Amino acid sequence: MIDFWALLGATLVTATPLLYAALGEVLTERAGILNLGIEGTMYAGAFVGFLTAATVGSPWLGLLAAMVAGVLAGLLMGLLTVTLGVNQHVAGIGTTLLLIGASEFTNRLLFGGGTLVQTAKFDLLFPNVPVLSQYLLTYIGLLVVAPAMWWLLRRSGFGLRVRAVGENPEAADVAGISVTRTRYAALVIGSTLMAIGGAFLTLAMLGTFTLNITNGRGWVCIALVIFAQWRVWPAVLGALLFAVIDALQLQLAITSTFATVPRELMIALPYLVVIAALALSGRGVAYPGAYLKPYRRV
Repeated sequence: MIDFWALLGATLVTATPLLYAALGEVLTERAGILNLGIEGTMYAGAFVGFLTAATVGSPWLGLLAAMVAGVLAGLLMGLLTVTLGVNQHVAGIGTTLLLIGASEFTNRLLFGGGTLVQTAKFDLLFPNVPVLSQYLLTYIGLLVVAPAMWWLLRRSGFGLRVRAVGENPEAADVAGISVTRTRYAALVIGSTLMAIGGAFLTLAMLGTFTLNITNGRGWVCIALVIFAQWRVWPAVLGALLFAVIDALQLQLAITSTFATVPRELMIALPYLVVIAALALSGRGVAYPGAYLKPYRRV
């Protein structure tokens, strides 16, 4: 028997890191940058947030430190893809490998790698109320960050510049828009949101740092952005779709009906659904005009 309220509550928690990271990726890709560093940025955000909170005893300072890590990751991606014009696939994968490797090395150096050190966590709001018993970051993500990102991209001057740079940087440059500054800003803001999503894993969901903590969520977010066709609210719905299937498979795994289904298949179920959704919706998608294209001012 599936507990509907428990399923809904678990869905919101599971969707939160995906929500932040996917919105950050929407912003960077609308500026014409495919940020494959998202997985590493989330990983670094998770570790830096954990390390800071474990050291000073404050999850809020841990979150702030994770945001700083996100800013640095965004600047690194900007240096590689905007300033140096490195291939975005190479730059993103290199950034991910660097950030994951640095986080793992530091974790093993400080904690031995296998010790599950507990850190200060965020408290649940309304702990005795079904569904409403969520973390503040979940409420902020759904009620503040998502609407703000929609307004930023659709109604603000900055959003207009981001979309112009992502579609036609040459025309944007002629119109007086700094392609370099706009892309750097998109990368920094987007990477900060990705790092917040990673920090949520350690500072809210788990209260510790473990190997492979992001578990491919960054790559899922890239698929969600394509599935959403670079729009904010479809990206939010995609994050919720993945989360509800992930939460559902956990409940189904303990029911008698699905007890004989291989556990590995149940774990893979949400990823299979994302792949299927991407296959159905990703054909013929109109990518941003300057997607993956470095810009050099002549």
